Amino acid sequence: MLKKILKITAIVFVVFIAALFAIPYFFKDQIKAKISEAINESVDAKVSFADADLSLFKNFPNASVGIDKLVIINKAPFEGDTLVSLGKLDLKMSIKELFKGKDEPLNIEGISSENGLINIIFNKDGVGNFDIALKDKEKTEKEEAGKPLALKIQNYKIENFTFRYIDQGSKIKMVIDSLNHEGTGDFTNSKLDLNTKTTANVSLDMDKVNYMKNIKLTLDAVLGIDLEKSKYTFKENKALINQLPLEFDGFIQMVEAGQIYDLKFKTPTSSFTNFLGLIPSAYSSGLEGVKTTGDFTVAGFAKGELTDKTVPKFNIAIASNNASFQYPNLPKSVQNIVIDTKIINETGILNDTYVNLDKLSFRIDQDVFSAKANVKNITVNPIVDAALKGTINLANLSKAYPIKLDKPLAGILKADVTTNFDMASVEKSQYQNIKNAGTMSLSGFKYTDENNKSMNISTALVEFNPSRINLKQFDATTGKSDISINGVLENFYGFMFKKQELKGNFNMSSNQLAVDDFMTSGEPAKTETKTPAKPAEAMKIPAFLNCTLNAKANTVLYDNLKLKDVAGRLIIKDEKATLENFKTSIFGGSIGLNGTVSTKEKVPTFNMNLGFNQVDIAQTFTQLDMMKKIAPLAGIINGKLNSTIKLNGNLDANELTPDLKSISGDLLGQLLSTTVNAKNSTVLNSLTSNIKFLDPSKLNLNDLKMALSFDNGKVNVKPFDIKYQDIKVTVGGTHGFDQSMNYNLKLDVPAKYLGTEANALIAKMSPADAAKLDNIPVNAMITGNFSNPKISTDMKSAVSSLTTQLVNQQKEKLTQKGASALTDLINKNTKAKDTTKAAATEKEQKTQEATKKASDLLNGLFKKKK
Repeated sequence: MLKKILKITAIVFVVFIAALFAIPYFFKDQIKAKISEAINESVDAKVSFADADLSLFKNFPNASVGIDKLVIINKAPFEGDTLVSLGKLDLKMSIKELFKGKDEPLNIEGISSENGLINIIFNKDGVGNFDIALKDKEKTEKEEAGKPLALKIQNYKIENFTFRYIDQGSKIKMVIDSLNHEGTGDFTNSKLDLNTKTTANVSLDMDKVNYMKNIKLTLDAVLGIDLEKSKYTFKENKALINQLPLEFDGFIQMVEAGQIYDLKFKTPTSSFTNFLGLIPSAYSSGLEGVKTTGDFTVAGFAKGELTDKTVPKFNIAIASNNASFQYPNLPKSVQNIVIDTKIINETGILNDTYVNLDKLSFRIDQDVFSAKANVKNITVNPIVDAALKGTINLANLSKAYPIKLDKPLAGILKADVTTNFDMASVEKSQYQNIKNAGTMSLSGFKYTDENNKSMNISTALVEFNPSRINLKQFDATTGKSDISINGVLENFYGFMFKKQELKGNFNMSSNQLAVDDFMTSGEPAKTETKTPAKPAEAMKIPAFLNCTLNAKANTVLYDNLKLKDVAGRLIIKDEKATLENFKTSIFGGSIGLNGTVSTKEKVPTFNMNLGFNQVDIAQTFTQLDMMKKIAPLAGIINGKLNSTIKLNGNLDANELTPDLKSISGDLLGQLLSTTVNAKNSTVLNSLTSNIKFLDPSKLNLNDLKMALSFDNGKVNVKPFDIKYQDIKVTVGGTHGFDQSMNYNLKLDVPAKYLGTEANALIAKMSPADAAKLDNIPVNAMITGNFSNPKISTDMKSAVSSLTTQLVNQQKEKLTQKGASALTDLINKNTKAKDTTKAAATEKEQKTQEATKKASDLLNGLFKKKK
């Protein structure tokens, strides 16, 4: 009996488990239909989701409905903007909800979601993108009669959300990211206590000015909720802004016009440790063991309505008096700290908010630094009145506060500056409305980065006046480089507060400037953990720069080059650097340069005009990779070069060096005082082994002019003439940057160069006959590549041409003689017929003799024995 019961129980259990697996497949389509119906009958927006599924195990004994990649896209006037995007949405409900009819509502007991985005936008007309509810009355009545979804939430949870709030009218942007929030409470009751936990990072910008950046917030709170009145009251709560503790008291209530606030908040203690906790964690350290004196308090309230036109009145007071702190294991303390700051709105109109930093001062050793500032009219046209005065020894900062630096700072910063300006004047460059005065200096500054590159500023002096900032002096060294700069900086506030262009005009001089000292690179690989090195950063010309730099340097080190007496103008604008009248002494001569470099596109580009004057050929074509590819003359020709080069192409994004495969352009060149080293050229050696009478060392290349163009890795050489003794040589063709080549040589060769036998035959001819011989064309073709050339000639055709020329000459000579003899016979009429026969016989003999001489010449040229 027991076995039968166990067997039946096992069968029931197996059937039950099988049913739990099978039911989701039976009801999946019904669930998807319910979700689609609920959404489409509720919103006026484009809604989509990748899939919806059902699980009876995830929240057993409840069912769990999962929706993947739910996206809500706005229609006009926010066409295409994403309102909501959820990576995953899970709904928890009772299993019996699955068996309800089509028109019966589904009761949702729990909601969870992850990887979401909520994007709230108000346009300039005050219209919000979140108002997507359908306005149709009939549809509204139908929804009220039978809603397909109902909420009986007991708990909810969201993970890794981003909330964006953008008000285009007031130019406010708030971003809450890494948002994690959960709440537990019984929403079936109209009044309940909701237990919540929240963590997030908050950033706030107003009119392009950043007021908060990644401020870490934590809030654990019990909220008393009255659903009928839409009122939320803070009961028990504990909040942290970074590490600053705050407590809240009061309520927030939703009304038709907006929200009503009646809140008070304060720090639960007055210890100065609270201030250290306010500093963002990226710049702070733990507070354990820190010794403090004095107090620090934050207190305030917000009371009133938040509507389209008003904000609650509020007052936030931040205060400290004669405080100090010292971190454990650090030798110095910060003393005499005074903070007196208020943020106040007394009218409920946002623009009437003002900020008074009446005093901020501190002392480290004997160095005292103080600041004060007032900001008002914050949303319409912010007006700023500020002053800085004091001295800071930068080396003491890391000795008094645990700043996260790889290497300690050094230097003395002194400031005595006052400023008064409004943002509208800054934006319109109305300098007459800007009041700046004072100086700021930095001396003995030293900073070393993680790659052990150091920057040393011996002196930097800045003078402030209404229209500009004068850089009176800037002397610095880094690596092998030294630089001195002076000049003027315009529109500094426009750059700082309005993200406008930073304009300037500077003069720079240097005894030695090493370009590598100013290059960025990826981190080196860590051999212990075998972590691969980070790739080098792509070099970019800053988009905000609009400045001119007149530069002089005695020596510039660039890659393997050493440039002397460098001078020129550099204009930077629109992510493009324009070089004007740059000149340098190098390779025993000089180079002039005009052109542009642009990093605006993904692939940087350049366009250059270069002029080479009296540069040494051997050095130029050895040390410049680009010239090696264009004309591989290194080691072959000695002498000087005058040349103009126009070229353009792409640059390597990391090092801004030319991508040789992409360059195109043309070159005009003239060789001066040149000699040829044939032994260093495989091509010339191969050529002379095929054409015996050529001796490259005797080539005269003085004043030789060449023209060539290059594109797609190919160099096209326009035919040019070389004079070799009394031989004219015409050279033309192409070669590739890959060293392949295809050249044609046309030689106009006198007969005497065609062999010893040719010279012997010519010697037997009368000078008059020898002079009548035409030069013989000899063609050579050079293919293959520079290290393994292939030479072909038409020498046999040249010899045949000479043979034909000799035969024709002898025929013509004999014909002339025969004609002369015949004339004599007719005129004298004294010779017998056999005389005529003898003349004919003589003519035949002469012809045979000429043919024999030609045959002997051919045998001599091809070195055949008689």
